[in-house]
Parts: sequence; C-alpha cells; structure tokens
Amino acid sequence: MMESIRIPCIFTIFGGTGDLTHRKLIPAIYNLTLEGLLHPGMMIVGVGRRPLSTEEYRDNLLASVMKHSRFPLRTDIWDRLKERIHYFRMNLSESEDFSSLKNWLDELDRTAGTQGNRLFYLSVAPTLFEPIVLNLHRFGMVTNQGAWQRVMIEKPFGRDLKSAAYLNQVIESVFPPENIFRIDHYLGKEMLRNLMVIRFGNALFESIWNSRYIENIQITAGETVGVETRAGYYEHSGALRDMLQSHLLQLLALVAMEPPISLDAKSIRDEKVKFLRSLLKMDDELLRSHIVRGQYGPGIMNGQTVRGYRQEKGIHPASNTETFIAMRILAGNFRWGGMPFYLRTGKRMPKKSTYVVMEFKSMPEILYFKEYKGMQPNLLEIHIQPKEGISLQFNAKKPGSGNEITTVTMDYCQNCDYESNSPESYERLIADALRNDQTLFASWEEIEASWSFVDNITRYWDKEAVDFPNYAPGTWGPPASDELLARYGHHWWNL
Repeated sequence: MMESIRIPCIFTIFGGTGDLTHRKLIPAIYNLTLEGLLHPGMMIVGVGRRPLSTEEYRDNLLASVMKHSRFPLRTDIWDRLKERIHYFRMNLSESEDFSSLKNWLDELDRTAGTQGNRLFYLSVAPTLFEPIVLNLHRFGMVTNQGAWQRVMIEKPFGRDLKSAAYLNQVIESVFPPENIFRIDHYLGKEMLRNLMVIRFGNALFESIWNSRYIENIQITAGETVGVETRAGYYEHSGALRDMLQSHLLQLLALVAMEPPISLDAKSIRDEKVKFLRSLLKMDDELLRSHIVRGQYGPGIMNGQTVRGYRQEKGIHPASNTETFIAMRILAGNFRWGGMPFYLRTGKRMPKKSTYVVMEFKSMPEILYFKEYKGMQPNLLEIHIQPKEGISLQFNAKKPGSGNEITTVTMDYCQNCDYESNSPESYERLIADALRNDQTLFASWEEIEASWSFVDNITRYWDKEAVDFPNYAPGTWGPPASDELLARYGHHWWNL
C-alpha cells in the first residue's frame, strides 16, 4: 500500500479532454481516491479548448472511469470526487488566456484551501511544452514562495539531444530541478519497483548478476497493434525515439546499474546515469552490423487482414519510418564488459508483452552429461507486462529409467494473486509527484545520456538506404533480427 498524500493542492491537467486524461489520469485519480490515498482537499482542474461545462466534463469523465478503472465504480466515491473536479476552457496558444487561468486558480485556491500548492500536468503536444511553461512563469503561477509548484511532463522530451537540451533549459528556467517530473510510464510499473528488491535483497541473484555468469541479457517490448491513431506523432519518431530512447534504455539501466548506496531517488539516478554513459558508442561498421530496423507490411494477423504501415491513415506511402528495431550493444564497465545486451521492440508482433531474459552461461559438456539429452541454459525471466513476475528455469532429470533432462520452472506471478492491489503506472507516478518523490522519474542526466547514444544511430541512418517493408504482421520482426543473434551463437527467447 502506498503512503497517503498529506498536503492539499490543485492538480491542473493541460490537455484535460485528451485521450490520456480519459484513459489513464482520471481513472488513476479515482483509484487513488477509492484507496484513501489522496488528500480530501485536493482539487482537479481539466484545461481544454472544447466548449464544455464542468457538469458535462464530469459526466464524460465518469464514462471513462467506468471503462478504464481497475476497480468497479463506487457511486459514493465518485460523488465525492466529482465535486472536486472542475473544467476551465482556454486556448493554450493564446497567452492572455493564462491571465484568466491564474485568476481562476487563485480563486479556487482561496475557496478550497489548497495553500497555493500546484501540480501542473502537461498532457499536450510537445510543441506546447515551452509556451505553457513560459506562460505559467509570465503570469505568476510559479513562484515557489511559501508553497510549491511542480510540473509533470509527458514524453517525448525532445527529438534529439540538441532539442532536449533546449527544452530542459527552458523548463529549468521556471521550475527548479527538484520540482520537475519527467514521465516514463514504464518506470511506474510495479514489477520494476520489485526488481530492485529481488536483485539487491537476494544474495542468490546479486552474486551472479555479472558477465562472469551471464551469457547475454535480452529485453523485448512487443506490441500487437499498428500505428492506430498516432500517425502524426509516430511518423516523426519511429520505434527508436518512441520506445528505445526512453522505455528500453531506462529498463536496461535499472537492470544493469551498480548497487546504489541507498534506495533514494538521487542514489538510484546516479547509478543509472553511470551505466548509460558506459554504453559503448558504435562506429558506422558496427551500426550497420549490430542494429536491425524494420517496418511491417500488409498481411494476415490473428485471422484478420491488416494494413501495412505505409497504408495506415496519415502515413506517407513511401515512408521509411521504422516500426521495429533490434540491436546488440555492449557496456564498457567492469561488471558487464564483453557481455552483449540485446534489445528489440516493434509493432504488429505476435504478443503484447515486455520482459527481460537473463541467459546464464551453459555448463561445460563433461563426460557425465554426455549420456543425457535436453540440457538447456538457466534462464531468469523478469515479466514486466501484462504478466508481472519472475521465473527461474533450471535443469532436472526427467522421472523414469531414461537419461532425459527436463527444464523446471520456479515461477512467481506478482499480479495473479494480487491483481486488484497492483496499482497502474500512472497511479504510482501521480502519487509520487504529489509526495515529491523523484525515484521513478527520469533525471535530465539520464535523458542526456540516452539521447547522446541514440543520436549516434540516427546520424548513421540518415545516410543509409533501407528496403521497407521487411516483416510480416504477427511475426517477431525481420529475419535479420534473428540473424544478428545467430552470428554470436545466440537466439531470441520468445516468451
């Protein structure tokens, strides 16, 4: 159970009528309210351009809560919560509308007793990050005098290192670093919090968490869907910027970082930055041989005909945007030196799942085992979503008179027995921002290191021709992805 929030505030959502607000943010607020974790005086303000009254806005949100909340609707809880939800209509591109917003929020603060504390959530297009932040400052809504004002920013945080650095400079000119919460919703997943306990709380794992015992580490984030309604964004980001720069590198840093001196936010962030900076940069030859990109074409998936990426609505018919990426990377530190990390992510893959596989080194083929068949490497599987848990696979003799080996699995499923008690990512992230806990949020140093690594790839891609599409929907990506691992005697573990 998370710690309850003890300080009231006004939670202002820019993009209050958007999809993220309806699917994630308000259901998260409802779930936190149901569990008694929010301060009863907390106010929620949705800011948008649609001509809605507060009552109409509340009715729209009720439908979203009923559809997306992990708990069934309790009318008594909703009736109390809805009285604290308000709607403010404004045009975010009109600076003077921020003056009206300031006056309106000040009045709400006086009547609700929120003591001047504000949490601003930017659930808007990235082009609006800068003007919103600057207008909050221009119209005196960020003073941090006698109260706190914080900002939560959705990804993407920049398009490359240069744009990310500029955006960070703008935001830090208004908000101090300790009041900036850069969201990567993967970091809010319950299993990632448990990962540190599993690793650092068990000598069995931590003592062998290195290249001496591990053959390779694989991270897979698969999606079964195509681009859907995100064509405008995805066409300019692709799998590299959308998934690898943020989610996969963050997940990799958590898995591979050195033990922090404590589990506070700064200590964990410092170790993640050290690891990300240890990733070896690749020259053009290695970029060509160690990275595979792909784009799904048309085909049959789960018995249904699906369009190729280039046929999706809003996509250029000759687009070279990648919907799949796989890579082999190395870290230049003592713990992992020489051991490969394999990362892959893609759309239209067979399963929607995110997981980590640690493949341990195989036992030597000593005389004793030559009579036995079926020996497999030990695997430690960390399941992030949709299943949450950890599995350890090892070898045992199959019962009977023969000499056959079978694999045995020790399995812990975190969200099987405790499913209703496992909070969604946004519940954890909102609660942590309200408590001023930055552990699960990316620091600027982490983002800087990630973009530095990714920019090297995009620089090479800009001068390399591709032949798309190159994989069928419902497969694990282009054949070159399997060939990449096969060159080093490895293969993907498709869980």
